[in-house]
Amino acid sequence: MSDIALNESLAHSYEQACERLRKALEDAERAPNAAALLAVTKTKPAAMIRQAWQLGQREFGENYLQEALEKQAELADLEGLVWHFIGPLQSNKTRAVAEHFDWVHSVDRLKIAQRLNKQRPAHLAPLNICLQVNISHEDSKAGVLPEELEALAREVATLPNLRLRGLMAIPAPAETLAAQRQPLAALREALTALQSQLPETPLDTLSMGMSDDLEAAVLEGATLVRLGTSIFGARQRA
Repeated sequence: MSDIALNESLAHSYEQACERLRKALEDAERAPNAAALLAVTKTKPAAMIRQAWQLGQREFGENYLQEALEKQAELADLEGLVWHFIGPLQSNKTRAVAEHFDWVHSVDRLKIAQRLNKQRPAHLAPLNICLQVNISHEDSKAGVLPEELEALAREVATLPNLRLRGLMAIPAPAETLAAQRQPLAALREALTALQSQLPETPLDTLSMGMSDDLEAAVLEGATLVRLGTSIFGARQRA
């Protein structure tokens, strides 16, 4: 595929994704800027991120650390990029994440939060944190259980180099809009409870909703929706 064709294809897909989010917000009777698009670029080349940046996208989500670091180096000339780490986070990866990202969506253990706090460079702003919640109680899914969320949030909120912003979840797939909304509503309710429990903490973020359930997520109050395939096409694997 030529660069021109790639640009035209990506531009069309990106425009469709933005329109889908706009319509979802309108249908939910929410403000046009109430939710932002997080472009998920795992396995996609830096050239695609550059093209999305040229189209106006600034927020990008990566799952794989080494791949992300290589892309960040290649795109260092671009202004205004905001990097979100949204993949599973192990202890041996926390330093690089603390040094090179603006957001982490996948914190589900105090140990990981403490390491990010300790390893965040002093010259950088506090690292924005979303706690990943296993909202559907799936054995195979990462995330803090809802009943353990408040205790973890209280601890993370005290760490000076982190800024606890909200919650993230990846619910089990569901076929109907009503079924999709159920766990997303539970995550929204969990955030509302935390807001009352931690009134001094800027809890303003719900990272939820992907290509298959964007509309349900927007109806339930998502502020960041994570879209990858619908913008960039099917995931590429080595």
